[in-house]
Amino acid sequence: MDRILIVGTGALANLFGARLSEAGFQVVMLGTWEEGLVALREHGIRLESPEGVRRYKVQVATGPEALEGIRYALVLVKSWQTARAARQLSEALAQDGIALSLQNGLGNRETLAGELGEMRAAQGVTTTGATLLGPAHVRPGGEGIISVGDHPRLPPLVDALRTSGFEVETVADVNALIWKKLLINVAINPLTAILGVPNGRLLESDAARKLMALAVQEVEEVAEAYGIALGFDDPLALAEKVAKKTAKNRSSMLQDISRGAPTEIDAICGAVYRAGRDQGVSTPVNHTLTLLVKSLVDLKGKNR
Repeated sequence: MDRILIVGTGALANLFGARLSEAGFQVVMLGTWEEGLVALREHGIRLESPEGVRRYKVQVATGPEALEGIRYALVLVKSWQTARAARQLSEALAQDGIALSLQNGLGNRETLAGELGEMRAAQGVTTTGATLLGPAHVRPGGEGIISVGDHPRLPPLVDALRTSGFEVETVADVNALIWKKLLINVAINPLTAILGVPNGRLLESDAARKLMALAVQEVEEVAEAYGIALGFDDPLALAEKVAKKTAKNRSSMLQDISRGAPTEIDAICGAVYRAGRDQGVSTPVNHTLTLLVKSLVDLKGKNR
């Protein structure tokens, strides 16, 4: 198939790049993180495993200028970077191309569609985990499923992902897909960031599990207010299952906090709070988690 563009140079971007490259696909990484781009050029992606470190060569781009005509793109940047990614893709993506968002939070596909048009933007989510050990150096953090919405341009990209060892499913209800991932993010990401622990440690604390339950309950109530059926009986059990499956993984929000980078809290707990406010649903736990994570970011920056 044609080249596959990965927009992003973080943990998941490197994991997907390595696996696609290993499967024989031509991968191009587009990003702005200079250290990451230098490492990609000089060493390729370094994928850590119990058997050792393997390196995978990829192409590197700093802008859309040399990418015109790309037909398949995976968008794996942070939610606050989506608008920039959409502008870059508007210059690079072919008219018959497709950009698949596998990002956290609400509103990413809509932002992409605003620049690219509805036919060139697709939504997906993944529970696959990864930890960035350094620039272009990644360790898998637990296998998960990639769920994508039904879209006529996606089958070749889905086939490529499956060939690369990912488990992919197509679902009919994209809204339920987005809220399902949001629920998992709400339960795991802010608490791991605040407590400074990997995902599995949350399950060792009754208090942490209670907070997970309260945060998840608010997501359920807001989704119900929007008429969205999440499609499972015990959302907390789902979140805890993901935490157990990715027990050693440091969540993306914890990784952001650790290096003093902006987080996606506004697109996760903040999005639940705003959506609840619009529907008249109280979400005090998600609001508090938003403020706590923002406080951590502020204080981290002042202590640097």
